Amino acid sequence: MTSIYDESGKNIPVTVIEAGPCVVTQVRTKEVDGYEAIQLAYGERKDKHTNKALEGHFKKAGVKPKKILLEFTRFEEGHKKKFGDIVSVEEFTVGEYVDISSKAKGKGFQGVVKRYNFRGVNDATHGQHNRLRAPGSIGASSDPSRVFKGMRMAGRTGGHKVKVLNLQIMQIFPEKNIIVVKGSVPGPNGSIVKIERWS
Repeated sequence: MTSIYDESGKNIPVTVIEAGPCVVTQVRTKEVDGYEAIQLAYGERKDKHTNKALEGHFKKAGVKPKKILLEFTRFEEGHKKKFGDIVSVEEFTVGEYVDISSKAKGKGFQGVVKRYNFRGVNDATHGQHNRLRAPGSIGASSDPSRVFKGMRMAGRTGGHKVKVLNLQIMQIFPEKNIIVVKGSVPGPNGSIVKIERWS
């Protein structure tokens, strides 16, 4: 993240995203697929890492093998794309709102204090030796003699899909394929994000 200043001199936190250019590699229609969508490809993939099925898929679209394939089902009426069309940041306008989704930062195996904001045992005196960050009781005794599903316990944290809604576009630099959005987006630096128009 970084920050920019608006006309009034207010400091606004923003995230800079390199968006595209993306290539249309498939167009789904109601007649053939049962729904309408376009598939966009981004990034570069070596030929040796591309299987025969994907080779044929990219060859049909007339593009080199790409790294990421994503489908988009939300677009305006009459907004028709065909194989090989380039989609860039020029599709967006400054002031428009978008939804951005990505894979959250992975935090590994974490205890209940970090994972679920448990308080732990605040009273460090009165014989509390190593219980300061412990979860406490997790179930009853002989009845029901088990731990219920969904109990909040220590475990792997992060690495799940997160979608942030209604992020405003502050600046667009078409020559560099850069889009600047207000606020933070999910995922670590350098991760792949999906940008969708706000609906």
